[in-house]
Amino acid sequence: MSPTHTAGTIDLADARSPYEGSCRAHGNDGRAIRDILARIGDKWSLLVIATLHEGRLRFGELLGHIPGISQRMLTLTVRQLERDGIVTRTVYPEVPPRVEYELTDLGETLFVPARAIADWAVAHHDEIERARAEYDAR
Repeated sequence: MSPTHTAGTIDLADARSPYEGSCRAHGNDGRAIRDILARIGDKWSLLVIATLHEGRLRFGELLGHIPGISQRMLTLTVRQLERDGIVTRTVYPEVPPRVEYELTDLGETLFVPARAIADWAVAHHDEIERARAEYDAR
């Protein structure tokens, strides 16, 4: 629907892009797809998911398995994955406290598509780097 023009004004209630609502991705304007891609498409989530697929890990162990991630970024990443129901966090009442992370059943179902994306990225990395270099050289 296009905006309604009346004597030089636009009715903003009807002001929508002609493409708004036109995404055919599973009937919800792609919202579900955008939502999960925002989560797993960040810099660290796929690496956390792949690492936890191997089994439950303490925070320090998980940190050691993901080169380049800071303690703060790992904390933020596992919190978001926990919020989304992909990772579970278990705190054991010990001194010092022991905290372990593992994939939930839902998280395990995400491993196969996440692995496919990771495999694609590795397989095509050189090609993408060449394309970027060619583009940047223009």
